[in-house]
Amino acid sequence: MRIIIRLIAGILLGIGGPVPGVRADFVEPARGSETRKALMDALRPHAEWVLGRPVEFVVRDLRLAEGQGLPFAVAFASVRAQRPGGGAIDIRATPGFARCEIVPELMDGTSLQALYRKVGNTWVAVHWAIGATDVWYADPVFCADYFAVLPEICAG
Repeated sequence: MRIIIRLIAGILLGIGGPVPGVRADFVEPARGSETRKALMDALRPHAEWVLGRPVEFVVRDLRLAEGQGLPFAVAFASVRAQRPGGGAIDIRATPGFARCEIVPELMDGTSLQALYRKVGNTWVAVHWAIGATDVWYADPVFCADYFAVLPEICAG
């Protein structure tokens, strides 16, 4: 039952719907802010390794939590990669496809999700996925560290 609740919450997270009664202690870094740039820059090498250079991101959801008794700052991102200026990425023409790391028919296009941790003054994309068709971050193993940015998933 908990898995079903987390999956439903994950679907709601994906479309930005709130879950009643769940308190959110995160903020969205403002467009143009150094923090937002640092989060995207931490994810970029992973995306470029698989999808090729250059990439830019269209942010769907970006959450950051720090302080509040947390031992370290954490963040969550859900983005879509594209070429600069909005160009589509041909998955079959990417380095990841050439290395047989990705299969276009089994992917949600160029969607990416990431769980970050701030190490010193640097944001690190610790866990990430490209084209995931499931809500991989709903795994309870992530809740201990990332509850602050995934409350509707971890509250179940």
